[in-house]
Amino acid sequence: MATILFDGIAYGMLLFVLACGLSVTLGLMNFVNLAHGAFAMAGGYVTVILMDRWGVPFLACLPVAFAVAAALGLALERTLYVHMYGRSHLDQVLFSIGLVFMAVTAVDWAMGSSQQNIKLPAWLQGRREILGVQVGLYRSFIIAICGGLAIGLQLALTRTRFGSRLRAAVDDQRVARGLGIPVGTVFAVTFAVGSGLAGLGGALGAELLGLDPNFPLKFMIYFLIVVTVGGTSGITGPFVAALLLGVADIAGKYYLPALGGFMIYLVMIAVLVVRPHGLFARPR
Repeated sequence: MATILFDGIAYGMLLFVLACGLSVTLGLMNFVNLAHGAFAMAGGYVTVILMDRWGVPFLACLPVAFAVAAALGLALERTLYVHMYGRSHLDQVLFSIGLVFMAVTAVDWAMGSSQQNIKLPAWLQGRREILGVQVGLYRSFIIAICGGLAIGLQLALTRTRFGSRLRAAVDDQRVARGLGIPVGTVFAVTFAVGSGLAGLGGALGAELLGLDPNFPLKFMIYFLIVVTVGGTSGITGPFVAALLLGVADIAGKYYLPALGGFMIYLVMIAVLVVRPHGLFARPR
């Protein structure tokens, strides 16, 4: 039981890093970006290319994956996304889902449709027994990295000047501009950081989740579930939701293999029946 709980927490932490960028753009910026998984896929393929072709160590690949995905997100935000902020959610959905299919096709042409694998360093492979619990080394690494990111993001949103500017820009862009806040720059930086975190999640998840050109389509629903269950109040909701869904998914696949694939949806339905706006809904 303890091992299942540990693996579920690790999976939930990974889901959080993959989805937290979407929670910011959808929950705070009110922009429906279904192409979020494409940035995660970009980070994963950057890691595969650096490790397999150039022999770059795994740890060195992680910041590169973040930087490449962030740069890609910034470029697309300044050239394409910025024109969609004032449009309806339907327009945003159609626009972003179009980008997803373009990304899937481009990666399939450039890298092929086969599953990509990475070879973890020896110190991240295998399991160790700690207090009678079998603990996976790589999952421990993921928990440590993702836990630190969750704390850092929460502090950045609630305790920094940039976080205050972002919340002000989201609440009322006209008033924020009147106060001298560069709303466009704030949104661009936020979008870039969210894309970079997706890329980092894709790099971390390539070994656990697998990586192929259909990655954005396969995991799009998981990102949306995390944000929907967590609510739109900030980072805390998606973090708690990701942990809950990760544990439920792993436990369901272990104890109820016939229903394992549906457990995450059952948890989502149960939460939304009780709290239709998510666990931590944003005040109206």
